[in-house]
Amino acid sequence: MKDPSNRLASPLQEFTHRVSLIFMLTLAAALLLLGRAETYVVDQARQVVTDIAAPLLELASRPVAATRRLVERTDEYAYVFDENEHLREENSDLLEWKEKALRYEAKIARYEALLNVQVDPTISYATGRVVGDRGGPFVETYIVNVGREHGVASGQAVVDSDGLIGRIVSTGEKASRILLLTDLNSRVPVVIEPTRYRAVLAGDNSPWPRVEYLPAGSGVAPGDRVVTSGHGGLMPAGLPVGVVIATDDGFLRVQTFSNRDRLDSVRVLQYEFPSEVSRQDPPLALQKPEEPKEGGAGAAQAASPAVPATPAAPTGGQ
Repeated sequence: MKDPSNRLASPLQEFTHRVSLIFMLTLAAALLLLGRAETYVVDQARQVVTDIAAPLLELASRPVAATRRLVERTDEYAYVFDENEHLREENSDLLEWKEKALRYEAKIARYEALLNVQVDPTISYATGRVVGDRGGPFVETYIVNVGREHGVASGQAVVDSDGLIGRIVSTGEKASRILLLTDLNSRVPVVIEPTRYRAVLAGDNSPWPRVEYLPAGSGVAPGDRVVTSGHGGLMPAGLPVGVVIATDDGFLRVQTFSNRDRLDSVRVLQYEFPSEVSRQDPPLALQKPEEPKEGGAGAAQAASPAVPATPAAPTGGQ
């Protein structure tokens, strides 16, 4: 005998299957229609999503952008530090080269000024540099780094870029000593311009050597120019010496063109002395005396030291 419930369930199941079939067909038709309109719908959906996500993406991108800027700034700072260090080193090198350039420029200027000193073109010269004051029996002396191997001999005049500074009084192979015009042992024949009176410039260890043996009424006045006279063949004529000044002690003195406080490069003038000129300069007092001969005149000569010859006084005017 059949169960009545089974008879009722069978139509219900059939109805359910039919509804499911209809739903599936409807869904397939809807999907088919949606596929046809996919481009428009997707674009619209994408735009809606973009509008919604844009503020969120902007908020999320701010920390990322800040981090990126921080990294870039850090790289920039590191580059700036490296570049700054490189510029410091380059600036140090440039300053060193600048100092060298300034030194060479000053040195070239001194040499150019030294070469502009007008001397007899027939006179050769040796250029040297003042290296110091050795001291000794002379008060006003300097050492120049040229000697006998450069053709320097005792008695030769020495000039700088401004004029006469003295003469060589002793020489070695590589260095010589300069006796300045202001030294007590210095005597130089000079001419006072424009009167052309001859005189002797005598040092007395003061800053300004004195004008001696000048005739009375010569008319020499402060400001007159003083040059070497060449008298006696001791020095070339016409070397600039200085200008006449008046001092409180009543003597006419000469303010030399050269400044002993800034002596650097000098020229030693090399010229031939007349055969009759005896260069009995102070260096002879430094030489080792000859051994005295027994019972001879040599003993008397050895007993008395060599004394520099005093220049004769000029007689009147030119």
